[in-house]
Amino acid sequence: MAMALVDSDPIFREGLILRVALNGPLGQIIGYRANKNADVIDVDRPGHYPAEDFWEPIRARADSRLILDPEEFYILASREKIQIPSDLAAELAPIDPAIGEFRVHYAGFFDPGFGQGPDGAPCARAVLEVRCRDVPFLLEDGQPVGRLLYEDLADAADKLYGATAASNYQGQGLKLSKHFRDYPEG
Repeated sequence: MAMALVDSDPIFREGLILRVALNGPLGQIIGYRANKNADVIDVDRPGHYPAEDFWEPIRARADSRLILDPEEFYILASREKIQIPSDLAAELAPIDPAIGEFRVHYAGFFDPGFGQGPDGAPCARAVLEVRCRDVPFLLEDGQPVGRLLYEDLADAADKLYGATAASNYQGQGLKLSKHFRDYPEG
């Protein structure tokens, strides 16, 4: 039996389609927008920086929509939980450049083993780094925003992402990088 790539019915169109998650209980954090002119960070200091000094939370709305402002940088999550089999790696690519001036694939590489849950089911959402250009762009919950393109490896990986405690993003939902402390709720 083949390993499930996502926790729902997969949609393929020149890769596995990923959709944006903007739905949730009213007021729940569903994304982040980068603060302009925030300080620099030292990448050798994980867990050091207060998220609120660098990020503004985006909270769920009744209409499950988000208008991206031009030249702003956002962190969002995929609706689907994904996993990468041991004999593949994946890259997040644009869904279709013709649909608008926004980009969702700044850091979109996935190692073999990413998102593999202990029960064999997908357990991690893809975190989406998003920016739009020139004009505002409307996103709706479930809108396709990217494609996972898979690459065959010469052999199955000996060490899988998430197999050690040092895997910072295994099993993730919406998450900022390891350098930031969790955003305070409220």
